[in-house]
Amino acid sequence: MISDLDDSLTTLLKQQLPPAIVSSTQISFDAPDNQFPPTGVTLPAINLFLYDVRENMDLRAVDWIIDKPESGNLVKYPPPVRVDCAYLVTAWPSDGSTTRARDEHLLLSEVMQVLLRFPIIPNDVLSGELVGQTPPLPAMSLGPGRLQSVAEFWQALGGKPKAALTLIVTIGVAVAQTADGGPPIQDRIFSVSQGATPPS
Repeated sequence: MISDLDDSLTTLLKQQLPPAIVSSTQISFDAPDNQFPPTGVTLPAINLFLYDVRENMDLRAVDWIIDKPESGNLVKYPPPVRVDCAYLVTAWPSDGSTTRARDEHLLLSEVMQVLLRFPIIPNDVLSGELVGQTPPLPAMSLGPGRLQSVAEFWQALGGKPKAALTLIVTIGVAVAQTADGGPPIQDRIFSVSQGATPPS
C-alpha cells in the first residue's frame, strides 16, 4: 500500500513538473541524512522521506459497507481505515552548482506548486491498491509538520537543516475481508386484516 503511494507520487511529479526538471532530476524516498544521496541516486534530486504514519481518527467510520452485486448474495465489509502518511519533501541541487541555495529553492518551489494544485491525487496516476478508492483518495495537503523538534530531527540524521515541505497524504487501508451478507430481499409480503375477530 505505501509502495503504491510512493509510485503514485512519483508519477504525479513526473507528469506535472516542467520537462527540463523531469529529465534531469531523480525522485528518491531515502532518508535525507549525511550520506545522501545514496548509491543509485544522482543529484539533482527531489526527496520524499516518509517519517510518520498514523490513523486519522477524525475520519474514522464505524458503519459497515454493503454492496449488492448483479447476482448472488449481498457482500458487506468494514470501511477502510483512513491513514495519514507524512512526508518530508526536500530538494537537492547538483554537486557542481555554484548557486546551491537558489537552485534548491527553485526546485522546491516547482514541487510545491504541483502539490498545491492537486488536493486529491488524480485517478490516472494512482497505482496498485490505491486505484478505485471511495471516497476519492488519497487526499493531499501541505501543512504543519509532525516533528516535535526539527533541529533534533536533522541532528539525529547527522545532516544540516534544509528547507522542507511537509506533505500529508490520507489513504484508505482495507483491514478485513468481505463477509457474506445473505441473499438480497426480492419480495415483501404484507398481511392485511379487515377487522377484529369477535370473541367466541
